[in-house]
Amino acid sequence: MRVRGWRRSWQERSKMERIDLYSRFTISCIPWFFALAWQGAPFHQDIRHEPLPLALGLALLLVSLAQCLLSNRNLTASYEHYLGVSVFPGRRLLAPVALLAVAVGLLAVLAGVDGVRGSGLLLMTLNAPMALVITRVLLVPVRRFLVESLGLTALITGALAVAGVKGGTLAGVVPCSLFGCVLVLISVRPSAWSMSVMWQAEQARGIQARLAVAEERLRFGRDMHDVLGRNLAVIALKSELAVELAQRGRPEAVDQMVEVQRIARASQQEVRDVVRGYREANLSAELAGAQGVLGAAGIECTVTGDSGEHLPAPVQSALGWVVREAATNVLRHGDPRRCVIRVGAGTDAVVLQVENDGAPPAGTAPSPASNGPGSGLAGLRERLAVLDGSLRAGPAKGGLFRLTATIPLAAIPPEAGEGAGEEAGNGGTPGAAEESRAHEDSGRRTPGARRASGGVRPGAKVAPGVMVGPGPGPLEG
Repeated sequence: MRVRGWRRSWQERSKMERIDLYSRFTISCIPWFFALAWQGAPFHQDIRHEPLPLALGLALLLVSLAQCLLSNRNLTASYEHYLGVSVFPGRRLLAPVALLAVAVGLLAVLAGVDGVRGSGLLLMTLNAPMALVITRVLLVPVRRFLVESLGLTALITGALAVAGVKGGTLAGVVPCSLFGCVLVLISVRPSAWSMSVMWQAEQARGIQARLAVAEERLRFGRDMHDVLGRNLAVIALKSELAVELAQRGRPEAVDQMVEVQRIARASQQEVRDVVRGYREANLSAELAGAQGVLGAAGIECTVTGDSGEHLPAPVQSALGWVVREAATNVLRHGDPRRCVIRVGAGTDAVVLQVENDGAPPAGTAPSPASNGPGSGLAGLRERLAVLDGSLRAGPAKGGLFRLTATIPLAAIPPEAGEGAGEEAGNGGTPGAAEESRAHEDSGRRTPGARRASGGVRPGAKVAPGVMVGPGPGPLEG
């Protein structure tokens, strides 16, 4: 797949380079074509076949060919200047300007000695500014180029008027000179503009790919934080409990370490799901898991309000992550004794509130276990922002800490919630159901711990090959 993608990218890149090369080659051929056509055609019958007119005409043709060489030499630099890649050095225009002055002078002398007829003179007038303006049209804005074209037309017309050209021929010099400049403007400038748009689109495609990679990295980091945060907190809690029980010589320490082992295995499965991109949180399972985990830690947890089974799947997933992160923060920060989780679903929006007491006073440092402020709330805000939701967290009255998540239901299609109840009834995510069994160890926790108000019913399958038994622990089947 990688080789195929690289080959496709190389082919697209090669196509762009071929189009760019074709565009530059076409522009570089324009001055040669007009030099040979408009400067060489008068030699057939418009230039008098005498030594002086022929010599002046030949010198004028050589000057025109030299202008074509300089135009091709400056084309790449002017093209890159137009694309914004580099700045065109102004000194490179000195030689083309000097050759243009020489060409206008030779043209005036040729007209002064009556060496060319009127039609031939107009053809030579058409070709005189072509090589210079092809370079100049890519260096200046259109308005300035038109002003310079008018000035160049006035210069050529004035030189021929001084040389004695009069009447209709002199009147035809003005439109012929302007026609050459306008022809370059409408042919060269759009070609360069289209190439600049194509290269910008190619660069935008590369930037879009890099942004997609960065977004996937952020998603992966956010999911890893949300998945492992609470599991590691439960593992640390049960490990401390096992150490305390072992120091007292209690045999229940073995059961606690078995539970730690099972939670670690469930965490491994959740990490695999995150890597595959299949990890989704379920609100009902996360509510049960939060009750079990907080109950095992001696925190009285109460869930009130709507169960959320009828909510759309994206809303359930987002609120499930909120419950998981909130339970993790309750375990890691402060010393709460009770926690209340409220779910209120209306016709316009669904609101989830998590309140707990024992929050650390404002201005105090975080606990050592927290290792700094973390990125959990920022990740929740990113998840809720996808659904136009919002998140507020901060101290409330009565020494409480309140976290409120709000998701509007107007933008969520009704069919998005089909099957959500079935998914919740099947146990949701494996990790959340696995952790919800932690309340069964409430009889063996440290002194002062309180029994949780709810948990997973006996017989429920909480992990592959593991069911909750009727007694204090799980059964392996």
